[in-house]
Amino acid sequence: MTAVLSVASEAYPLVKTGGLADVVGALPGALAPHGVAVRTLLPGYPSVLSAMPDGETVAHFDDLFGGPAEIVAAAPRGLDVLAIDAPHLFGRQGNPYVGPDGRDWDDNALRFAALGKVAAEVGRGVAGLPAPDIVHMHDWQAGLAAAYLAFAPHPRPKTVATIHNMAFQGWFPASVFGALGLPEAAFGIDGVEYFGGVGYLKAALQFADRITTVSPSYAAEIMEPDGGLGLDGLLRARADVVSGVLNGVDVEVWNPETDPALASPYSAANPGGRDANRRALAQEFGLDVGDGVLFAVISRLSSQKGLDLLADAMPTLLGVGGTLALVGAGEPWLEERFSRLAAEHPGRIGVFIGYDERKAHLVQAGADALLVPSRFEPCGLTQLCALRYGALPVVSRVGGLADTVIDANPAAIAAGVATGVQFSPTSQGALEAALRRTAALHADSDLWTGIQRNGMRSDVSWDASARTYAKLYAELART
Repeated sequence: MTAVLSVASEAYPLVKTGGLADVVGALPGALAPHGVAVRTLLPGYPSVLSAMPDGETVAHFDDLFGGPAEIVAAAPRGLDVLAIDAPHLFGRQGNPYVGPDGRDWDDNALRFAALGKVAAEVGRGVAGLPAPDIVHMHDWQAGLAAAYLAFAPHPRPKTVATIHNMAFQGWFPASVFGALGLPEAAFGIDGVEYFGGVGYLKAALQFADRITTVSPSYAAEIMEPDGGLGLDGLLRARADVVSGVLNGVDVEVWNPETDPALASPYSAANPGGRDANRRALAQEFGLDVGDGVLFAVISRLSSQKGLDLLADAMPTLLGVGGTLALVGAGEPWLEERFSRLAAEHPGRIGVFIGYDERKAHLVQAGADALLVPSRFEPCGLTQLCALRYGALPVVSRVGGLADTVIDANPAAIAAGVATGVQFSPTSQGALEAALRRTAALHADSDLWTGIQRNGMRSDVSWDASARTYAKLYAELART
């Protein structure tokens, strides 16, 4: 049995702001059948600690970046969790990263240095807990663990760093370095120094034994300047330890046969229940859908996700007889734009600003097609859920979207393997062409149903990726 300490800033269902939480929450269960035991180290946010009322204090720190802290162990909702109970760092309601004013917490450098420091202490077994074979760090918030371990005495566990989104790098000014407790030698080009400051993701990529990202295509993209965003040179230098491992989804949570959020259950073999969900979705969003394509979006509203292109393309979507149901929140100007579009086109565009898990499930079950026009997408989970639920993904040909959706081109249709629609480049014109092509596919009900069933029969589970991770862990543990 390989023991892994998974280190992250969020994990579903305890705390979630995005897909990172879904991945961190699902991996332990997926890995267990492959001989991997995962403990997940999380900050002790109020939502995490409230889910651990019977937690056991297993370690104590007299001073963790400005105050005492404890490590609390429990197994809430089936996860083996260690939570850092440090009220001075994590005892704040709301978003884990930003305050009520929408700005990053001023002490995020210390808050997530604490996550990395505790991970290193647990990883070395000096916190009184059994040392794992592997410390697996997710994104920049956990990245400093690699530096703490690199400069700690032996024995040390092996380390894996996973990049979920290169756009979020955890850069802080050089003035924070003195408070981190790292040796002076760590502040250099071969250490944590990055553009004159401290780079938490850079630290992970510099020192981790293995680097993964969440799709093979994204692993290639981040080695180029446009995708690497300043870290492409380091990644090219370490290319021999970089690989892409596709994400999956929890197929028990995302199961249209048993999903309590749906108006009617259904399956690939018996898809009739989708009609009831389509009607329920239209009613919830006040849409007059008719026979046209009911398009949907479930997304963070940002330029990265290409939602500005969709807003510009709305005349084409409406022109082909389509309607739109959107669930999302993000950049205020995009929230305002889609809200304005909904007000201008009642019955054709319905918008929910925010995130609601029940609505997300109903959207996947009721929409004809799910739009993911991202400018870059490390993996994406929403298109995987769409495949499972029979909503055809309409996606830009980037990153994990390119790796998971088979375009309904003539060859794929003839071979009977198409699962959605891809378009490239990520531009308004290409998106508009994809909307027209989707409407044409939808007009042929037999063809549409065949593509829909192909998607629903796709393996979007964690099984294959869990085997890949288990093999990677085992190889590292032997070295």
